[in-house]
Amino acid sequence: MDILQNIRDKAKAKPVTLCLPEGEDERVVAAGAQALDLGYAREVVLLARDRAAAEAAAAKAGAALTRFTLVEPAKDPAREQAATAYYELRKHKGMTPEEAAKIMTAEPFFFGAWLLRTGAVDAVVGGAATSTGTVMRAALHVVGLAPGCKTLSTCFIMLLPKPEFGDEGVMFWADPALVVDPTPEQLADIAVATAENYRLLVGLEPRVAMLSFSTKGSAEHPLIDEVRRATALVKQRSPNLVIDGEMQADAAIVPAVAAKKAPGSPIQGNANVLIFPALEAANISYKLVERIAGARAVGPFSQGLAKPYNDLSRGVKVPDLVDTIAVTVARVV
Repeated sequence: MDILQNIRDKAKAKPVTLCLPEGEDERVVAAGAQALDLGYAREVVLLARDRAAAEAAAAKAGAALTRFTLVEPAKDPAREQAATAYYELRKHKGMTPEEAAKIMTAEPFFFGAWLLRTGAVDAVVGGAATSTGTVMRAALHVVGLAPGCKTLSTCFIMLLPKPEFGDEGVMFWADPALVVDPTPEQLADIAVATAENYRLLVGLEPRVAMLSFSTKGSAEHPLIDEVRRATALVKQRSPNLVIDGEMQADAAIVPAVAAKKAPGSPIQGNANVLIFPALEAANISYKLVERIAGARAVGPFSQGLAKPYNDLSRGVKVPDLVDTIAVTVARVV
């Protein structure tokens, strides 16, 4: 299964209006041009603090700036409307109209998030030259969380060299990058969001394993209790989802081990979604599997937001940026 090609095809099937808030970065401009060329976007809205800087970035990228819709938030006619909307969203936190206006015009990500909230654009991708804190703060403050979800999290698409794992080597792992020590409620949110993304992007039914250092009562500890509680919450929220826990990793992905440790498991050692009990476990695991087993980790991708919005690594290269755009576009519904 070439999951990335499937995602690219899905993105081509429904091109969107894409917003890239870092129009002064040549990588972003180059990726935006490719998104147009590949059919992922019918329009790319570039945001920039300074038009001259955007022109310079386009020249370095070898892309004509006229291909894009360039918006300078500080000069845009909608800036006052955007600032008022942001103030209304945050006044309960003590924000003043003056502060809202300053943030909305000074930081393109907030303006981009407002465009996404209003439906003027369909998706936002950024973070190539901006801290994750700024990128995700704009998402949480302006875009907001999806209905029923109280947790912003991330997941990786894991492409494994052995097809016997997951679905022909495709698995989703969460959360490797954002929620450090999730509560049972947060862990349940992460599980539901990751399962939904698996179904949407892969097109197959998720089989979710809630990982721990115990399998079905083989040990007792407060940390295990948290995973059990999270599993129960997921079952209440999504009764048709195939999920089991708590379980050790081998019982989740090896049928022979599952037959011994968890003979009644609905997963039967064939999980395609792994939910780790804490960020450190997920982060350590994906890096080890990359280096030792030769897997490829694609992402991480944001999940739990009301609309498609993705952060980037500041060291991102253009091909990976283009693939992140494809994943984000494929999640537009």
